[in-house]
Amino acid sequence: MSRRGWLLFSAMSVIWGIPYLLIKIAVTELAPATLVLARVVIAAVVLLPITVRRRELVPVLRRWRPLLAYTVVELIVPWYFLAFAEQTLSSSLTGLLLAMVPLVSAILVITTGDERLGMRRVFGLLLGFAGVVALVGIDLHGSLLAVGAVGIVAVGYALGPFILARHLSDLPELGVVAASLLVAAAVYVPFGIAQAPAGTPSAPAIAAVVTLGVVCTALAFVLFFRLIAEVGPARATVITYVNPAVALVLGVVVLGESFTVVTGIGFALILIGSVLGTGRDRRRAETPVCAEP
Repeated sequence: MSRRGWLLFSAMSVIWGIPYLLIKIAVTELAPATLVLARVVIAAVVLLPITVRRRELVPVLRRWRPLLAYTVVELIVPWYFLAFAEQTLSSSLTGLLLAMVPLVSAILVITTGDERLGMRRVFGLLLGFAGVVALVGIDLHGSLLAVGAVGIVAVGYALGPFILARHLSDLPELGVVAASLLVAAAVYVPFGIAQAPAGTPSAPAIAAVVTLGVVCTALAFVLFFRLIAEVGPARATVITYVNPAVALVLGVVVLGESFTVVTGIGFALILIGSVLGTGRDRRRAETPVCAEP
């Protein structure tokens, strides 16, 4: 991999590893719906001028049915439940649990008949499941309802690439992202405004939301598409395995969240299981948006 490729890879590993920390900070003062609305509006404001100038928005909007389905499973539902979960779960545990997204993607690929289930993949799926059990059943600091919410997020992140690959892959990537942000903003306007706080949020909360929108969403997608062009989709999606580690380190160092031996074992099992479970053909799971938290 070239020096430029390594720089882009490192940047993306960090950029998509910090949202869990930022969400944890923001939800102490903002309702999940308000947080999602602010994030998508800020990101849309950044990306829309680019897509309009390139004339990439209109072709995407013409295919509104798959666009709507994609937006629901990739943005509207996951981003709400992610914020909801972090009201009680630590940012580090949330990030570790979402390391199971490749496992869910592998299960979807197998159940749709796109691939056969070999012994290597069976072992990987079982290993990853054991890691989730270790985190949830032994090292859980939060509610099972919040864990279920993270499970919904994982399913959404796994379903999104299927819709994208089958119905939207021939369209401009940034156009798809910008259009999805517009749709999500339209959906969340009434809920986000209704649940907005009466007073002005603190500076840390505002900074967290702005960073989520500008850096972790708008800039992240621009850089990720460049990363794919530089190193290819297979190498680019390895950040799916690095992001949770970044979330873990930031949660422990910045927020003082706990780290136990079980946490480390659970994450290792999920990571190894994900690699084994997706090792044969990761084309579906390598779609750019599947790594976005």
